Amino acid sequence: MPAVRRRSKWRRERRKQPRPAELRAAALDGFVGRRVSATLLGDVADRAGVSKGTLYLYFAGKDDLFKAVVRGGILPAIANAETLVSEFPGGAGELLRLVVSGMWSSVGGNLFSGIPKLIIAESGNFPDLARFYYQEVIQRGLALMAGILKRGIQQGEFRPFDVDPTTRAMMGPLLLMMLWRHSFQKHESDPLSPERYLDSYLALVLEGLRAPTPGEAAG
Repeated sequence: MPAVRRRSKWRRERRKQPRPAELRAAALDGFVGRRVSATLLGDVADRAGVSKGTLYLYFAGKDDLFKAVVRGGILPAIANAETLVSEFPGGAGELLRLVVSGMWSSVGGNLFSGIPKLIIAESGNFPDLARFYYQEVIQRGLALMAGILKRGIQQGEFRPFDVDPTTRAMMGPLLLMMLWRHSFQKHESDPLSPERYLDSYLALVLEGLRAPTPGEAAG
């Protein structure tokens, strides 16, 4: 078989059997754009250029596909942040900056940032998916942030405080930023850039967490 014909045959076979990543990308576009309940698996298959039957070769159903989207896009970002926390030799404040900016770059600045809004809207219709997201994403995210805060306290960089509620209070503005991006931002005439928002957020948080200097404590 001539080389050109062999390449054409390979491309046709490749289109018929896409990698799971291509199906996950098509599903993410559908889920964020139309919500889980309104997304049809047939539409996902069409976006990926395959039959619905081919999709079922990789995923058992809509719930399985949604979990694969989260595990393929959000969990790797959390795993990378966990590795950074375990290996970072510097202070907790700088570590917090790196983790927040890295997570926004990996998740917040693309379609994955629409998943939290989706989960909040669909938690009543899909309680199993809400439970899955809480266990595999939220709990790990809270533990990641709590670890940074505890390190700062132990190093004397942060003042002593109750870590658990502080962790949740810190996660709130980051969640709001993602919700805003997929709801009100399109109606703003001059949207606030993520960089300005994160800079202000980190300045406020770090000033509130820092341990007082000896002079401040004495005063």
